[in-house]
Formats: sequence, structure tokens, C-alpha cells
Amino acid sequence: MWLINSSIGRKVVMSVTGIALILFLTFHCAMNIVALFSGEAYNVICELLGSNWYAILATIGLAALAVIHIVYAFILTAQNRKARGGNRYEVSTSVNKHGVLDVAEGWASSNMLVLGLIILLGLLMHLKHFWYNMMFAEIVGMETKHGPTDGFAWIQETFANPVFVVLYLVWFCAIWFHLAHGFWSAMHTLGASGKTWQKRMQWIGLIYVTLLMLGYTVVVLGFAFGCAPSLCCGA
Repeated sequence: MWLINSSIGRKVVMSVTGIALILFLTFHCAMNIVALFSGEAYNVICELLGSNWYAILATIGLAALAVIHIVYAFILTAQNRKARGGNRYEVSTSVNKHGVLDVAEGWASSNMLVLGLIILLGLLMHLKHFWYNMMFAEIVGMETKHGPTDGFAWIQETFANPVFVVLYLVWFCAIWFHLAHGFWSAMHTLGASGKTWQKRMQWIGLIYVTLLMLGYTVVVLGFAFGCAPSLCCGA
């Protein structure tokens, strides 16, 4: 099958799974922003997305997407190292004169494997703090410090620890670099090529992922410094 056996097919799989994961990150960010303003509303969402069959199926599907993306990333990295030496990513970037784009593109494209490993470790940390104590605990009936649908309490506890705050911020930075390059690279693979569209996709991707990761960062810092409206208003 060409999606598995050909280089172009692997790039398409990477692009499609990557875009799907970006869409999930967008949904997750919107959900977290709810916690910033109302703990009660956030816990209602957590209950809807608890151990219900549709949430479990969605989690399995999301895990499959992540595994496929990671596996194909390693395959493409090995392939590119063999074919092009130090160039580690599937799409070559051209030199532009836009400063921040050069940083996002040049550094990220040459360090995608390192960024991927940081992101993977951060994901494991996040799953331990939230998925393990919430959905998994509810499925197996495990007793936890807070209720499995009390996501607001888990957020408060996690980001009361400055070590975890720093680790999450480092994780967000790695995701930003990864997505800043990965977004336009995926669009390039799917047909948005040429000098005009490349620059457009670079800027669109950069702005989008910056706003996305800023949303996550604001939530973490809001709880870390106790200034989230949901904490101040007791919502």
C-alpha cells in the first residue's frame, strides 16, 4: 500500500495524523480555558468525557493517531538521515528573511527528533496527572485523592507544584516549536506549495500555534499564581 511503502505516502500519513492531533489540542485548549473561568462548568465537561463509551472510543482513536504519528516520525527521521545526512525532517525549508520564521523553521526542522522526545515525555507526565487519575481511575474503580470527574481539583493540585509548572511550560515550548514547523510542513505535503503559499502557511501556522500554546500557558500560570477567575470568584 502506497501510504505505507512510499515516501510520499508516509508524509501524507504524518500530515493527516498531525493535523488531527492539532485539532484535538485546539479542543483540549478550549476545554482548559473553561476551567480558567468556572470550575463547576469544567467538571461538567469532565463528567461528560469520563468513562462513557464514546469518550473511551475517542481516547482509543486519539491514542492510535498519536502512535501512528510517532512511529512514522521515527521512520521518516531515519529515512532522511540516511538520504540527506543532517537534514532530519521530511520537507526541506527555504531560507526566508522573516526572522521569527527562520528560528521556528531552521531550529525546529533540524531538531524534530529531540522535540518529539520531549513532547512524548511531557505527554506521559500529563497522562499520569490527569488521564490516570480520572478516566482510568473511573474505569477500574480505583480510589483517588479527588473524584475522577473532579478535574478542577486535579488542575489545582498539579499546578500548585512549581516543579510541574516549569515542566509543563518546557513541554509547551517544545510543542510550539514542533507545531510551528509541522503545521506548514503538513500543508506543504497536502498541496499548499509554492513560494506564496509556503509563506502564508508559515505565518498562519505560526500565529495559530502561538495562540494555541498561549492559551495553555495562561491556564497553567493562572492556577500556579492563584489568579484564575475561577479561583478568585470561587466558581
